[in-house]
Amino acid sequence: MRRAAPWSVTEVETIVATYRQMLVAELSGQRYNKRQLNQALMERLHDRSRSSIEYKHRNISAVLRDADCPYVDGYKPLSNYQGVLVEAVERVLLGSELFDRAARLATERPAVDAAEPANDVIIVTPPEPSRPHQEINEKPAAYERKPLKRDYLAREAQNRELGLAGEHFVVSYEQHRLKQDGHDKLAEKVEHVAETQGDGAGFDVLSFEADGRERWIEVKTTAFAIESAFFISPNELACSRSYADRYHLFRLFDFRQRPRMFCLQGDLHDHLWLEPNSYRAGVR
Repeated sequence: MRRAAPWSVTEVETIVATYRQMLVAELSGQRYNKRQLNQALMERLHDRSRSSIEYKHRNISAVLRDADCPYVDGYKPLSNYQGVLVEAVERVLLGSELFDRAARLATERPAVDAAEPANDVIIVTPPEPSRPHQEINEKPAAYERKPLKRDYLAREAQNRELGLAGEHFVVSYEQHRLKQDGHDKLAEKVEHVAETQGDGAGFDVLSFEADGRERWIEVKTTAFAIESAFFISPNELACSRSYADRYHLFRLFDFRQRPRMFCLQGDLHDHLWLEPNSYRAGVR
């Protein structure tokens, strides 16, 4: 079987340009025909199969994920990408003013409360780890060209309307869950702590287990994909460690279109990779 030749710079730039078209359309709420665009792409890339194009789209999604950017729905990130793809994505997609405007507007769009959750269909399993685990004595990985970080996810994290809508969704979900199990009195006691007590508690929602034990829930909401990174404070991490028996993190994703979430329970240090982001500093 003949081995496919490496992708040329021109081929890589061509597929990134098509991916950019799809992504800008999604971010702008515009309909597009993915199959039609990919068919046109195959006609331009004569020696590339449909599956190889699919894999390359997923590689592009991985580059965008690692740059803290939104990516096209349906193209799950595939991490084994090369430096030439990183450079093309930065040049053709991330360097595009059109993409930048669409991404910024998407992070800042207002949000309203979603329809009340009706059942457990919205609960999904957590995504697979996006970074390989490295043992303490393992030899460090060789240097790989990684994309420069952008601020789109950080901007979305500052979208207060989106965050509140996600918290309200979880309050409704917890009330519904308890009522469904016949615990109406516990459902009445579910509290939106972030509103009643402020942001310093280390969690957003106070709920309960069926036996009355407290369930402390921190809510992280995104309108983007399940693999999108999120931001967590030292206070939230410390709270999850000190009260691991009652701590839960609910990660809501795809909130504007079809809200779903996965849940992590206990000490978040056991579940998350943590990357230093910034320090609050003063002269001493």
